[in-house]
Amino acid sequence: MSDLELRSARSLSPGERAALFNAGYEGYVLPFHVDEQQLELMDGVFDLDLDASRIAFRDGKPVGLANLGLRGEDAWIGGVGVVTSARRSGVGEALMRSLHEEARERGVRRVWLEVIIENTGAFALYEKLGYEQTQDVEVWTLPAAEGGHAGHEVPAPDAKAQLPERHEPWQRADGTLSHYADVRGLVTDSGAMLFCVRTTAQLQQYAGDPEPLLEALRSFGDAYVLNLPADDPATTVLRDLGGSVVVRQHEMLLEF
Repeated sequence: MSDLELRSARSLSPGERAALFNAGYEGYVLPFHVDEQQLELMDGVFDLDLDASRIAFRDGKPVGLANLGLRGEDAWIGGVGVVTSARRSGVGEALMRSLHEEARERGVRRVWLEVIIENTGAFALYEKLGYEQTQDVEVWTLPAAEGGHAGHEVPAPDAKAQLPERHEPWQRADGTLSHYADVRGLVTDSGAMLFCVRTTAQLQQYAGDPEPLLEALRSFGDAYVLNLPADDPATTVLRDLGGSVVVRQHEMLLEF
C-alpha cells in the first residue's frame, strides 16, 4: 500500500469526482450512476464534507473515493467506491481508516453507514473496522392509487411537531430535510407525516397509524420509502397494499 496516496475530495473537480464515483460503483450490487449536478446536490443535501472526504490515488491516477457526511458528533459514510482494477487490494480499507481519522479530528463520536445485504465483502470489512449492526432497513415502492384519503395537508412544521424525536437514517434525518424546500406535512386522526412529491411521492418521516398515511401518500402518485426499518409497523401495511421491497440493507454504527 506504500504506493497509495490519499488526498481530500477537493483534489478533483466535481466532474472528475462524478466520473470516479461511477467507475467505483461499476458492477455494484445495485446499479448507481450520478452526473456532476447530482453529485453536487448530494454534497449539499447530505452535508458531505469535501475536506474530510478522501480520494485514493495510485501512480498519480484516482482509483477510489470515500465520502464523509458531518453533523456535529454524528457522521455518515456517503459512498465508498474503488475502480475495478484496484479492488481487493486494500484501497477500500485505507479509505475507511482515513475517514475515521478525519472524523475523530472533528469531534465525531458516531459514524453511521448502510450496506446492501448481498454485499458480504463490504459487510465483513466494516465488521473488521469495528462497526456493529444496529438494524436492517428496506427500500419500498408502492403503486399509486386514486381515491380519497382521511388526511389533510398542514404546514410541514405543524406535522413535525407531532413526530417524536428518534433516530432516522441519514437520508431522512432532520439535517437532510432542512435542505429541502419541498417538504410537506399531512395529518390524520391517528398520525402525521412529512413527505415530498417529486417523480414519486416520498415518505420522509411519520408517526402513528401508518395505514391512512400510506393511503394518503400513494394518492399523490407511485410512492417510495427509503431505508424503512424492517421491523417498522409500516412494512406490514406496505405489503398488504401491494408494495415491494427494492433493496435491503444493514445499518451499521461505529462509536469512538
